[in-house]
Amino acid sequence: MSAPHPEPRWRLLPRSLLGRMLLLTLLVVVLAQGLSSLIWVSQLRASQLQGLQASAASLAHSMSASVSYFRSLPVAYRPMVLDQLRSMGGTRFVVSLNDKPLDMPVLPVTPRKRAVIEVFEQVLHERLGQHMNVSVAFVSPKELRIFNSGLRLDELPRSWAHYSLTLEPLDPPVLVTQIRLGEGEWLYIASLMPEPYTSLEPERLPRQQLGFVVLTSAFLLLFIGLLVHWQSRPLKRLARAARELSLGADVAPASEGGGSEVADVARAFNSMRERISRYLTERSQLFSAISHDLRTPITRLRLRVELLEDEPLQARFGRDLDELELLVKGALQCVKDTDIHENIEPVDLNQALEMLAEPYLGCGSLTLEGRALAPYPGKPLALRRCIGNLIDNAIKYGERAHLRILDSASGFVLQVDDQGPGVPEQRLEEVFEPHVRLAGHQQGYGLGLGIARNIAHSHGGEVSLLNLRQGGLRVTLSLPRTPD
Repeated sequence: MSAPHPEPRWRLLPRSLLGRMLLLTLLVVVLAQGLSSLIWVSQLRASQLQGLQASAASLAHSMSASVSYFRSLPVAYRPMVLDQLRSMGGTRFVVSLNDKPLDMPVLPVTPRKRAVIEVFEQVLHERLGQHMNVSVAFVSPKELRIFNSGLRLDELPRSWAHYSLTLEPLDPPVLVTQIRLGEGEWLYIASLMPEPYTSLEPERLPRQQLGFVVLTSAFLLLFIGLLVHWQSRPLKRLARAARELSLGADVAPASEGGGSEVADVARAFNSMRERISRYLTERSQLFSAISHDLRTPITRLRLRVELLEDEPLQARFGRDLDELELLVKGALQCVKDTDIHENIEPVDLNQALEMLAEPYLGCGSLTLEGRALAPYPGKPLALRRCIGNLIDNAIKYGERAHLRILDSASGFVLQVDDQGPGVPEQRLEEVFEPHVRLAGHQQGYGLGLGIARNIAHSHGGEVSLLNLRQGGLRVTLSLPRTPD
């Protein structure tokens, strides 16, 4: 018997059709909505960049008009005009005249800040002349300086600059432009970018868009789940009917509902059910006839053998008849034990194991470990015969047996360990064949393991063999618990 295969890495994926459909739908929805959102955001940012450049150009034109106005004033009038503007509450710009450019820490240049600075420099040079010394930068309000003395923004009267350069509770960067008007005369202009480009940062995916993605995904998963659940109900009924059919129960025809493909499967199953039922009936009648027809000539031959006067010949005929009768009984027992017509009902496996193990517990040749968590739906006599054969084989060929129960919601597992010589690796599957016995001196037909495996197969389970490293053989009976 080969070593068990390792579980696949995708064992955490849902196994049901509904779970896989919902997972696939969720992945498709997230991928589609993610791609559409990325395209939408990229288009939005491109349009915002165009709007930002247009607003920057408009602001630069207004600023160049103010610079031209100040250049037209006599030098002595310029400070007086600035004082009048401050006393009136200022304008959209904060303007001052300094004898040198103010040195302030500037903010790191981002693509949007660079686009605004390039537009400003281009417009100002076009309107004021290429020879003009122009400096444009973005400064944090906390690092902003206004006059030669290096006053901060929060040190000035609110009527002078706060109206133009603050936007509570936000803290947007301030665009500072310094232009050289003459020797020792620099015009200082500070302003905020107009709405909605005050912060200059690219827009993230809006909450409304995220809510729309979540809402559409939830509705789509809900309707897909209802659809798959509705379409999978006929498949569940068909699986239940197939399991009951494998146990030999009298199964009613499966309903041909659901989609066309499911209906085709149901029709094919019903046709198969009729053929199997007819075959089982004919097989039962055939073996009943064989049993009746063979017993009569065997009995008649025994009577005739007893009339023979040659004792050696009589003994040889007797041995041949004993062998023939043994083969007939073995074949009939095989059919009888594997073709059991019982109703499916909950079987208390704990009680069945205790009854089967009771004759061996007293003498210490058998130990039992673990308990079944719940009754198992199956054929009571067949399951007891299956487990009984495994226990008898372990005691007969291994002298001592240890039974270990491993039960869970997915299936019932019974491990039967003995202390015998084990089975050669090349013959692990051969011992399940009828009339194959490794210990020739032991009595029996060589049918126990084959009958046990057939009964396990009829319940959707399996019987497997494994040689233990410390010696002995482990026989494992696995019975799945199929949910309703």
